[in-house]
Amino acid sequence: MKAYNPATEELIRDYPEPDEREVEERLAAAERAFAAWRKVPFAERSRLMHAAADRLREHRADYGRLMTEEMGKPLAAAEAEADKCAWVCDYYAENAEELLATQSVATDASRSCVRYDPLGPVLAIMPWNFPFWQVFRFAAPALMAGNVGILKHASNVPGTALAIEEVFLESGFPEGAFTTLLLPSSRTMALIGHPVVRAVTLTGSDKAGREVAAEAGRQLKKSVLELGGSDPFIVLADADPVAAARQAARSRTINSGQSCIAAKRFIVDTSIAERFENELVRQMEGLEVGDPLDRSTDVGPMARQDLLDDLDDQVRRTVEAGATLRTGGRRIEGKGWYYPPTVLTGVQPGMAAFDEETFGPVAAVIRAEGTEEAIELANRSRFGLGASLWTSDSIRAEALASEVEAGSVFVNGVVKSDPRLPFGGIKTSGYGRELADVGIREFVNIKTVWVK
Repeated sequence: MKAYNPATEELIRDYPEPDEREVEERLAAAERAFAAWRKVPFAERSRLMHAAADRLREHRADYGRLMTEEMGKPLAAAEAEADKCAWVCDYYAENAEELLATQSVATDASRSCVRYDPLGPVLAIMPWNFPFWQVFRFAAPALMAGNVGILKHASNVPGTALAIEEVFLESGFPEGAFTTLLLPSSRTMALIGHPVVRAVTLTGSDKAGREVAAEAGRQLKKSVLELGGSDPFIVLADADPVAAARQAARSRTINSGQSCIAAKRFIVDTSIAERFENELVRQMEGLEVGDPLDRSTDVGPMARQDLLDDLDDQVRRTVEAGATLRTGGRRIEGKGWYYPPTVLTGVQPGMAAFDEETFGPVAAVIRAEGTEEAIELANRSRFGLGASLWTSDSIRAEALASEVEAGSVFVNGVVKSDPRLPFGGIKTSGYGRELADVGIREFVNIKTVWVK
């Protein structure tokens, strides 16, 4: 397990991979921890989860720098990510008991109710792009529900993975309540099949999702999949194209464009498309690309060399298919895996930037003849994670939201995850939900109790 600095391409540290004996010992410890943790009262779980939130805020600078050095996120965004993790810890510390309260149901019994009991050790297979947030988005509700967590993190952020385990240990959680295993992807299927693991959650590509879902299905284990996205950013004729373009540039370059819920396909009414495109180009060209440790940087490097190569290939194939390159489109020379903010116009279905997920700072603009075609183009995708809709008629927009095939639709705002709202997708963007009340109930035994 080797961590490289994406800004310098230098090796940070080489981490040893645990052997089978160590893995078995740590899984056994997780199983023992669950037997005790499930009996811990909500008040004590809440106290410890608040302590984890406090530690995240106290050490935000350290955790932020660690994220930046391992995967290239601009430092200010990395520190904000640590803050958001503290928020989700506090949210579930304050609300989990109510969200999982036993519900009485009137039947022919003397008393009948629905309980929400923990399942056991849950395996989390997590990605590198939001290396703290996507783990805590799972861990806070899972631990508050009485489960324990087993983390198999992305191979390029091993230091981050160990730091997250340390957050819980230093906050007072019992040993084994949250366990990090520094294992390569080749050992993931064996982990899913291990008898200690009761359920699995994955945030990753649709290819990885198919493999994890297939193995979880063979093992008859519950799974939740949060997969890729090619989110549409729909700008209707009555929207302000200049204001929308400014938001578009921000949405497309969050985390240097490496975000599943970043807007990727910008579907704009023909009547305002030229003004939108010109402003989008201006905004993208005004972004500062450089050292992610420099607080003036807007866009940092790509996390790995292969990701840079894939993005460059997608842009090249899209241009060869007839799209127009308005800005960017050529990798930046020198040390570091940098790609400039890029705008492609004249993009059509069948082109790489329309059909595939572009995981980097590349905006594909598609023109639509009216609202009906805009919605049709938005839905012409195998993905269905999030979507945003821009218009001056918010009442109409709420009605149109029902026609958009996505797990989330944001009107006049960029798509984001919020502990208070369910998060997840449809189609090849996965199934199941994280966050809010439905998220904490994904990994519980919804148990009927009937008493006569």
